[in-house]
Formats: sequence, C-alpha cells, structure tokens
Amino acid sequence: MAGNTFGQALRITTAGESHGPGNVVIIDGVPAGISLSVEDLLFDLNRRRPGQSHIVTQRQEADLPEILSGVFEGKTTGTSLAILIRNEDQRSKDYSNIQNVYRPGHADYSFDAKYGFRDYRGGGRSSARETTVRVAAGVVAKKILQAAFGGEVIGYVVQVGHIRANIADPAAVTMEQVEKLPNGEPNIVRCPDAAAAAQMVELIEAVRKQGDSIGGAAEIVATHVPAGLGEPVFDKLKADLAKALFSLPAVLGVEYGIGFGCVTMRGSEHNDHFIPDPQHPTDGHPGITTDTNRHGGMLGGITTGLPIVLRAAVKPTSSLPIAQPTVTQQGEATTIQTKGRHDPCLLPRFIPMAEAMVAIVIADHWLRHCGQSRALSH
Repeated sequence: MAGNTFGQALRITTAGESHGPGNVVIIDGVPAGISLSVEDLLFDLNRRRPGQSHIVTQRQEADLPEILSGVFEGKTTGTSLAILIRNEDQRSKDYSNIQNVYRPGHADYSFDAKYGFRDYRGGGRSSARETTVRVAAGVVAKKILQAAFGGEVIGYVVQVGHIRANIADPAAVTMEQVEKLPNGEPNIVRCPDAAAAAQMVELIEAVRKQGDSIGGAAEIVATHVPAGLGEPVFDKLKADLAKALFSLPAVLGVEYGIGFGCVTMRGSEHNDHFIPDPQHPTDGHPGITTDTNRHGGMLGGITTGLPIVLRAAVKPTSSLPIAQPTVTQQGEATTIQTKGRHDPCLLPRFIPMAEAMVAIVIADHWLRHCGQSRALSH
C-alpha cells in the first residue's frame, strides 16, 4: 500500500489499523531543541479521544502516547521522531456479521476492488482510528509554528445540520471558547457560539435516539502566519491544505476565504483592497495588508500575512444501527445493521484532526521557506 507518507521538509508516515495493536507515526524534519513530552501530546489527543462525552462514540481508549525516539532530556534531537498509540478497547466481534457484506458509505467495496482483500474490523486502515497519531504529529507541528513566528491553529464547529454558528471574527476565536462554555462547563460540541452549541447538542441527541447521524462543517483558522509561504504552481499552500483536509476520513468538501460564496459576486465585490499597515513592517519595509480577507490569507497559493481561514464539510457517520439495503461480496441483495460504537456526529472529534493537518502543512511550508531563504542568503 502506497500513500502513507505526507509532506516534504516536515514529513509524516503513519501505520496501523482500527483493530490492530496500535498506530504509529514517524515524523522527519523536526528541528532540534523543541520541548516535547507525553504531557504536551495529551491535550489534543484528549480532544480527539473517544468516550469524552455522551454525544460521541463510547469506545474507551486512553490514547496514551509513547515517544519511541527523537527526544532526549525533554527536547527534540533533530532525528526521526516516532510516537506510538496502542489500541486498548477493540471489540472486533462487533464486525463479524459484516465480513462479507458491504457497508453503505464505507470503503469496504472499494478496498476489495483495489486489493481483493480487506481488514473488515472497523474499517481497518481506512478507519479514523489512524488519525490518533496524526493528531500527535499535529502537536509537534503546532510547536514548530509557535516557536517560529507565534503561529496558532484553532478549529471549531461552525455548523451541524441546519444549525449555523454566528462567528463575527474567525481570527478572534480562542481555544477557551472552543473548549468551554461561558459558564465554565465543557463545550462538548466545540462550537464557540454558546447558543448555537446548545441547539447542536440537542440535534445530535435527537438523531442518535433515532439511530441516525448528522453532518456539519468545521472552520479552521491559522493566525500570525507570515506572508510568503507556499509555492505558485503545483505546491500552492491552498492545494496542500486541501489535500491535507481531504485526506481525513468523512471530508466531502473544502473551501477557504469566501469559498463558494464567490460564485455570485462581481470582481469589484470580491477583491480585497491593499492598504498600508505601519504597525507591522516586514524586513525593514512598510507593512501592507488588505481591508478585508475574502482571500482567506492566500493569494496565488502564497500567504499574505492575514489569517488563513478554511472550512471542511464533514458527512454524517456512515455506520448506523438502523437497517440499510446493501449487497454481499457475491452481489446478493441484503440488509445491514452496523453494530459497535459510533459517533452520531463526527464534528466534535474532527476538530483536533483538522487542526493537526493544517498545522503540519504550514510547518512543512515554513521549513521549506527557511531552506530557500538560507540558500539565497549564501
């Protein structure tokens, strides 16, 4: 199987399955001297962890990471960084009834068409369980961004079903707003609009009681990213970000800036006008910014210094306890009811996954940019 590696200057390679012993990531290109501990990894891993609230899957996984290499005395060494997360609560028997039946919305049929063989236990390699180690790699990438230019990546739920959040300024949303409600209770749906969050929870609970699931959208914002990251042709930053988000399970659409809102606009409405920005000079030159950010922080695939704003559409969970029509491997019509423990809405646990992939891409392009800059300076 090809395609297990992502990135160039910062490169991650993952291995593992949903119901195997565990998942592992090897991260190449991490600069030496970055502080990193198991405790650093736990915040985002706990945000992705199953069983964290009553509106997510009740599979119980501690998701405790083991740093196998690349760290000495609490700092990265510059060598390959390996992180392992073991699986602890597999219930493979829940999937014995689908061994020869194709689940609607899953990769069962396409895996058989490609390989002629598949691990049917929870989706095997295509399972979202693999994203545990992506989230761990994302923590490392976030640390690189923070150390390099104070960069920050924050994601949140902006829509569940028909319920949309009212977010006045995406770049002003804080992690505390995403993780906690104004009253201090956990924000289990991860929507910074408290009123919308309450409605989202009610909707998720309602569809779960019906044995169904619901989709939605996430917004991911990267702030303090300097201008000049990205390449102008095939390696546009927007192209790599789109690939990163589309590589996550269940993502059916990605947009940035004004996104599909541009289709009804005229150029005079869509263009962001350049203006002086004397408070943020760069390399001895007067600062430049734009009065609006419909371009989502990228022009020509290269960053402008404004916040990078992305959105990802996430489909409803495909695994359902209600009967659905399907076929067997032999093409015989049948029905299927998926056993096991599944999220009625993927969005709350999707957020740290999306943050991780966005951070990995930006850190990769930052390191590539630094390599080009050093080469030119000599």
